Amino acid sequence: MNIKEIRIEDFDYALPDERIARYPLTERDHSNLLHWQNGEIEQLHFYDLPDTLTHNDLLVYNNTKVIQARLHFQKETGATIEIFCLEPHAPADYNLVFQENKSCVWKCLVGNSKKWKEGALKQTMYIKDILFQLEATRIESENAGMSHLVRFEWDNEEILFSDILAHFGELPIPPYLNRATEEKDKETYQTVYSKIDGSVAAPTAGLHFTMDVLRRLALNGIREDEITLHVGAGTFQPVKSEEIGDHPMHREIISINKSTIEDLIASAGHIVAVGTTSVRTLESLYYLGCRIALNPESPDLMVEQWEPYENNYTLTTKEALQNIIDYLNHNHLSALNAATRIMIVPSFQFRIVNKIITNFHQPKSTLLLLISAFVGINNWRKIYDFAMENGFRFLSYGDSSLLERN
Repeated sequence: MNIKEIRIEDFDYALPDERIARYPLTERDHSNLLHWQNGEIEQLHFYDLPDTLTHNDLLVYNNTKVIQARLHFQKETGATIEIFCLEPHAPADYNLVFQENKSCVWKCLVGNSKKWKEGALKQTMYIKDILFQLEATRIESENAGMSHLVRFEWDNEEILFSDILAHFGELPIPPYLNRATEEKDKETYQTVYSKIDGSVAAPTAGLHFTMDVLRRLALNGIREDEITLHVGAGTFQPVKSEEIGDHPMHREIISINKSTIEDLIASAGHIVAVGTTSVRTLESLYYLGCRIALNPESPDLMVEQWEPYENNYTLTTKEALQNIIDYLNHNHLSALNAATRIMIVPSFQFRIVNKIITNFHQPKSTLLLLISAFVGINNWRKIYDFAMENGFRFLSYGDSSLLERN
C-alpha cells in the first residue's frame, strides 16, 4: 500500500454537534475512560486509571502551557484585526522571546486580514500601572498568504512580551467549540502539570488528570516523566486533500531531558504516552537518533513528514536512543531540543509507545489517522462506535480512552 494514497474519506464518521463537549466536567477525573485491550472494550472513569495501568508502566506527559496567543487591535475605522501568534521567529527560542522588552517577530495568523492593508496597528494599554503603546507591523507573508511574519514593538522596556500576552492576549480555545473564551477557560484549558509556556492549544488528554490521580499513580508505583511539545494551530486543521500525501504536516518544537531518554531505554515495553503530542515526540526520537548517527558532529535535528516511510534506517530503538544520550553528553547538554513534522498513519512502525491516553478526535483529522495506526486500521471505528453508542463526549473538553497496542 502506498501510504500517500490513503483516502481521508475512509476516516470519516458522523459527529453530531451535541456530542461535542463545549465545557469540561466540574470534576476532571470523573470523565469517561474507554479502555481498549486485546480487541476488547471496557468502560471506566478516568479516576480508575491508577488501578488500570501496571506498576512497571512509565507515564510520559506533555508539560507545555497554553499561552494567551490571540491579540486584538482596533483600527480607527472600527475594524478589529486579530493576530494569532503561532510560534516565535526572532528570536526563535520561546524562553528568549518571552523575555524580550523592546520588540520581537512571530509567525502569525491574521483574522480580518483584508482590513489590514498597510502600516502598523497600534494599541495603547496599561500593564502594571504603566501606560505604553504596542505596535504590530506585517513584514512578510508565507504559505500563499496563509500566515504572516509580524513584528511587535513597544515603547517601555519595563514590559516583557510575556506581560503583553498575559494582560492583552486571549486564550485560544478550539474553534469547534463555537463560543468565546471565558475566564474559567484560563484554568480548565490547562493541565494541572503545565509549566512551560508555548502552546496555542492544550494537550487535551492531560486535562483529565487531577492531583489526586497523580498521587494515586505514584502510590501504585507508576513512574512519570515529562516532555515538551508546543502544540501549534495545525492541530485544529482537518485534512482538506483527498489523499493524505497532499496534506502538509505542521512543524512543532520539542524538548526532552536526557534523564527521560534514559528512562525510556530502561522502561522499554512499558511506555504510556499521555496524548498524541507525547506520541509524536516520543516516536520522533528514533529518527532523531538515526540522524545523529548519520552526522554525529552537526546533525539536522528535524524529523520530516514522510521520513518514517522513506528512509530505511536499520538501528534498533535502543541504539537510536543511546545515540541521543551520547550526543547530549558529548555537547554537555541536559536536554534535546529539536523539531518534528512526523506524520503517523496506518503502516507506521511504533518503536517506543506501548499505550496511549487520548481523547476522541475530529473526523478526517491527522490525529484520527494516528489512532488508526496504533490500534489497527479496522479497529478505530469499533472504538468510536462504542463511544458514540455509550454517551461519550468528544473533542478537547470531552472524554478519553486508554489504548493498548497488541
